[in-house]
Amino acid sequence: MSTAIAYTRFGGPEVLTLIDIDVPAPGPGEVAVRVEAVGVNPLDLKLRARLRPFPPITEPRRVGSDAAGIVTAVGPGVEGYRPGDPVIVTGAQGAYATDLVVPATHVVRRPEKVSAAQGAALGIPIGTAYQTVHSLAISAEDTVLVHAASGSVGQAVVQFARLFGATVLGTTSDRRADRVRALGAVPLSYGPGVVDRVRALAPQGVTVAIDLVGTDEALEQSIALVSDKNRIATLVRGADAAGLGIRAFSGGSPEPLTAQEKAWRREAIPVAAALIAAGAFTVEIGPELPLAEAAEAHRLVEKGADGKVVLLP
Repeated sequence: MSTAIAYTRFGGPEVLTLIDIDVPAPGPGEVAVRVEAVGVNPLDLKLRARLRPFPPITEPRRVGSDAAGIVTAVGPGVEGYRPGDPVIVTGAQGAYATDLVVPATHVVRRPEKVSAAQGAALGIPIGTAYQTVHSLAISAEDTVLVHAASGSVGQAVVQFARLFGATVLGTTSDRRADRVRALGAVPLSYGPGVVDRVRALAPQGVTVAIDLVGTDEALEQSIALVSDKNRIATLVRGADAAGLGIRAFSGGSPEPLTAQEKAWRREAIPVAAALIAAGAFTVEIGPELPLAEAAEAHRLVEKGADGKVVLLP
């Protein structure tokens, strides 16, 4: 019997329970995947707690969107995949599971040198980061300030911006400064005086700022440092972006992503996987827990665990 994590009421991590599920054979255009690893995203927590708009619960609601595993069957009309292929799954409905059936458009072949945990860690963080760097047209001419550079999205933003040739500064705790530095950014500590520290480190000025923390302080610092508000983006305070005159990409924004932005997010997964396989990109894997311990995984994310929290079915 296959199993999955679900909840029947909104609330804290304790509402997550392990349930038995039936997994149908894949239909036209679908593939079946035996899940080897699941990425736990902050969005999963926000939806579970109804911190984002979400319809009422009428039946057990599954959790998660990002995973990696092995194809076990393919439906009619599917080309390019066969049983035994290692894949990355993104945009799934209920990825916290031992088995999934998803549209073939939601899977990407996983290179041999990319582990299941690494593949499961891509999805939302990597897609968001890649799209953001493209949307802001970051190039070698830019100096970029990344707020919360040591998180999963922050680390990806730093690496993509550096690959595009930009100079990058990233706010972080002192404890995580070495990680940010290893990715090619100049780390600077949070707290009062950030604007002065940035100006001292980047006398040429900052041309782009990306908010991944969502505090008033981070937004005020960005606006103080970047003259062109069209090159300031928040990925957390989307509902407030228009009032501040800055840009937002998801993060509660009422403005949907454009077709091009969605395309960049899809493109990001095979690009990042190829870079990882080539040793040119890294994802930091944090605590790995059994699927049945999904509630504890959510608690770890809430506490700010280092690296990507991963569930192992």
